[in-house]
Amino acid sequence: MIFILGLSLWPLGCTQVNPSGEIFIGVAWPFASLDDLFAEGLELAVQEINEQGGVQGRRLSLVKADDEAELEKGLAIAQAFADNAGIQAVIGHRNSFISIPTASIYDQAGLVMLSPASTSPDLTDHGYIHVFRNIPSDQEIARQLAIYLAEQGHERMVIYYTDDSYGNGLANAFEDYARAQGITIVDRFNYYGNLKDLERLYDKWQAFGMDGIFIAKTATGGGTEFLVDAKSVGIEVPLIAGNSWDALSLTEDIENIGMTAEGLLVGSFFNPQRPDSRTQDFVEAFRREYGQPPTSYAAAGYDAVILLAEALEKSDLTHPATLAQGLRDLGSWEGVMGMHRFDGRGDDIGDLVVLKKMKDGRFEYLGH
Repeated sequence: MIFILGLSLWPLGCTQVNPSGEIFIGVAWPFASLDDLFAEGLELAVQEINEQGGVQGRRLSLVKADDEAELEKGLAIAQAFADNAGIQAVIGHRNSFISIPTASIYDQAGLVMLSPASTSPDLTDHGYIHVFRNIPSDQEIARQLAIYLAEQGHERMVIYYTDDSYGNGLANAFEDYARAQGITIVDRFNYYGNLKDLERLYDKWQAFGMDGIFIAKTATGGGTEFLVDAKSVGIEVPLIAGNSWDALSLTEDIENIGMTAEGLLVGSFFNPQRPDSRTQDFVEAFRREYGQPPTSYAAAGYDAVILLAEALEKSDLTHPATLAQGLRDLGSWEGVMGMHRFDGRGDDIGDLVVLKKMKDGRFEYLGH
């Protein structure tokens, strides 16, 4: 499937790295279907790096491939990148259900995959050497949400989840950490047929003394419909969700659901109001270049490129497999998102989780 790397920057099947040419980083993402400003974050980082002399004196370039959020295409792209000796590293994929199976392809090829979006704990559960993420996992997001909710006095909560790897993983992590904070999960559910069903469930939860609902479901995968339905049956307790709800600010959903999202608490990974000079310089540069503020994914893409460039600067470019140790050797590294640090599994255990709450149709960031 030649769809792929399209840019003809480097022939597929190449068996030698060109020591005098450009440095290529592959990027796999559902570019066409998502207007999340991720590509703009990548390009801004590449532009800045090249203006400062590139990496080891060589120009940095991206080889983009659209996986269309489809597993089969994601696997084909992963194999094409793995077979291309001109690729030094890969950024992607967005979806955990693609990142997890493609991780084995990259790891076997000795090619670093750095995901700026896949939060499923399963991504780093296989002992891969070359697989990383530069955002917090669902477990860390759930942990910090549970701590915050306990501090706010929550004691008895309900979990609404999707019966898939994302929903189960996030729901299980939140239940474990909530329990550790003294919060009882009085019910878990993944389906209701109609408003009457939801109303009956709500009656039961009230009898249990429920004081909040954690949503382990994506905003675009039925989550926003639940917000509307919850309002319709009179559910007034706080609603809490994971980082996938950043999509609310990127779609028409925020206009469609209106005040039903008021008070929604979200655990995410980028605060554009963070006072650090790196963050504010990035926000200003992004606005100047693209005429709008950066999203969380723009920041994650930007940091991914800079992280790889920092590690590549000290790596052996003729042996891309050395890059994995280079990333770990960076130690604590300050990016526009916050402090990054990779553990032995490839998880980013830096200080990255951000909590924000919806107020008057916009997210406000909490100083937590």
